[in-house]
Amino acid sequence: MKTPICLSPCSGGNAEDPSADDPYIDFTKASYDFEVTQILDKIEQIQTQKNQTGDFSPILVGLQFPEGLKKHAVELSFLIENITGASVLISADPCFGACDLDAALISKTDVMFHFGHAQLEHTDLEKKVCFIETRSKVDVNPAILSALALLPEKKIGLVTTVQHVHQLENVKSILEDAGKTVVIARGDSRTPYPGQVLGCNFSAARPSKGDCDVYLFIGSGRFHPIGVALSSKKRVVCADPFFSEAFELDFRKFLMQRSAVIGNSMDAETFGIIVSTKNGQCREKLAQRLKEKANAHGKQAVILRMDLVTPDQMLNFPVGAFVNTACPRLAIDDSGRYPVPVLTPQEFEIVLGERDWEDLILDEILEGERE
Repeated sequence: MKTPICLSPCSGGNAEDPSADDPYIDFTKASYDFEVTQILDKIEQIQTQKNQTGDFSPILVGLQFPEGLKKHAVELSFLIENITGASVLISADPCFGACDLDAALISKTDVMFHFGHAQLEHTDLEKKVCFIETRSKVDVNPAILSALALLPEKKIGLVTTVQHVHQLENVKSILEDAGKTVVIARGDSRTPYPGQVLGCNFSAARPSKGDCDVYLFIGSGRFHPIGVALSSKKRVVCADPFFSEAFELDFRKFLMQRSAVIGNSMDAETFGIIVSTKNGQCREKLAQRLKEKANAHGKQAVILRMDLVTPDQMLNFPVGAFVNTACPRLAIDDSGRYPVPVLTPQEFEIVLGERDWEDLILDEILEGERE
């Protein structure tokens, strides 16, 4: 087996024709670690085991990527096939996380590599899946140094996504050198690394996990730090390593948008409760409880089961509002595209009068709650 150098688009060999000097794309200059050598070793191991049974046919490999990494799928599939002789199938469906494994592809392949997320569960479905967490190789230090000016507090909690969890100890050292006390708390079993948060799980930012004065979130985007702020009720500073900048989170616009969604649902009499059939998102018992709550308040509710939730699928259901129990981001990211308001379960409780507006939090899928 030839071991490749690793991954990065259009960087190996001749700049105009990367295959002129070497037929394999060089992934070493990529911003993320695709663990190509480990992937090839795993494929060789499975092929050897198969050969020992007297079956010398090539193994079938599946690849699944989130949207931001799909641009690497073609190069990686060519690399795997050229080096190992395996056949590769790429999942082209949308992927929202380790909660959204392509079960059909898993059933057809000898092994599936899932990129960009850590393993959530340990069921039979995951037995043929290798999780490639695709850790970031971007230097976080400049962003952390910028963040220090925004952190007068003494005790700082660190949180991040799986792409940066391996850098938390380095960040801790920088903050301790600046005289800070650092808390890196472990969340529940759905977040296997201390300090890790998901778009649907902020358990590492609970006061019970180690109270702090302020949270420092390392990563890009505002969705995760908003979840941290609402869950912890603490101030959050964001350090974006990709832009080497830091800023204090301001989520007033977010709260105004969600308040408008809640307000527009107050007069609804009929609700469609969305249930996802995806492996890590299915919360049927929660949907049943929400339906019972609706009925108890004189409202009508129906449960809608589906795999992929899109605004177009909602057009033909004449309800006043939807309640989403699938991926929590569905109610947030695409809220303006749905024909009627889409509520989280917690927002639905506000509509029914069972929760105060001040107690608004982001929906989470926590340990033991996916059922």
